[in-house]
Amino acid sequence: MLTPLTAAELADLVRGAAASGDALALHSGNSLAGLGPLPTSNRVHHSLSLAGFDTIIAYEPEELVLTVGPGIPLAEVKTLLAGRGQHLAFEPPDWGPLYGQPAGIGTLGGVIGAALAGSRRVSAGSARDHMLGFQAVNGRGEIFKAGGRVVKNVTGYDLPKLVTGAFGTLVALTEVTVKVVPAPETVETLMLPGLPPKRATEIMSQALGSAHEVGAAAYLPASVARDLIPGTSDSATLIRLEGFAPSVAARATALTSELGGAVDRLGAALSRPLWQGLSDATPLVGLHEDCLWRISVAPTEGAALLDAVQAARPLATGWLDWGGGLVWLGLPPHPGEADGGAAFLRGLIRDGHATLVRAPDRIRSSVPVFQPMSPALAALAQRLKAAFDPAAVFNPGRLGV
Repeated sequence: MLTPLTAAELADLVRGAAASGDALALHSGNSLAGLGPLPTSNRVHHSLSLAGFDTIIAYEPEELVLTVGPGIPLAEVKTLLAGRGQHLAFEPPDWGPLYGQPAGIGTLGGVIGAALAGSRRVSAGSARDHMLGFQAVNGRGEIFKAGGRVVKNVTGYDLPKLVTGAFGTLVALTEVTVKVVPAPETVETLMLPGLPPKRATEIMSQALGSAHEVGAAAYLPASVARDLIPGTSDSATLIRLEGFAPSVAARATALTSELGGAVDRLGAALSRPLWQGLSDATPLVGLHEDCLWRISVAPTEGAALLDAVQAARPLATGWLDWGGGLVWLGLPPHPGEADGGAAFLRGLIRDGHATLVRAPDRIRSSVPVFQPMSPALAALAQRLKAAFDPAAVFNPGRLGV
């Protein structure tokens, strides 16, 4: 494994790989090694760890800005920010346990590379929205900076947003600068029991569209709710409110009145681990035989998709997040099906994106893990790859380019 400790060392390694025609498999903590397709290139692949870039470079709490190396553990970042009453609003999840890794070893670089965000994404935005700038090495072995206090690149690209979610196919990051915000003082969750998915989606839409600053909204079928919420035996529609305690209490009372029907309050002690568990996809961790899918659709489409899957696959595990716009699914093996449910699921969605989050290697090597790109989008991705990494040194095939 290659383990550079400085940007100059990394640049030398990249230039060497480009000259020899070798490929570099980039990672920072390797907790997401099971996410994405298997390498398909016949070239020599060297594992290159960015874990050595693990320092806190600059933290300006008053300016709400943090600059760190991509290899810094996410747990360390959270602890640092919590000490100053701040956090990352996009709620980066810890998916390591989904792949048999210990909790807490994921890195900020991994989260940025995969553009991961938790339940609060529906209100606070995505990882891209919080990525301010970076320093990196491109596929030519050149060190450069973009974003932050640096003038936007002359090409006009918003480069920080571009590299977020690129899975290390464009550049090798050495520094990342992210926006931080004050953490909420408390959290409350309103739970409406016993609703079907369609009605739950209507309630979530009403809550998110209200004036009560709802931070997240999710729907759990009874089988999932029972595992996460003590004493629950029915489905649970969940509405999260955060902020200063008096404000949260007032908004909870007002929203309860507006929603009508039976509404329970879960309290902060239960709410915090509950929402973290949903962001981390905890209900799917132990389903070792299942293929795990994460499907992004229009919020109005999520309920119908969940209903269709549960009607055709009664043993499937799933729930809705992001107000109905995100569908998590665990699909057990199905007779005569060798693609982990890819054709079945992608045949159900309209204008959505289905990502195969976890599957056996035989499926990951034969099925598009990410939603297949349109010809126009694929051509754009190829042009971007050629611009940043002309020799295809970084993670070839990782995103189909």
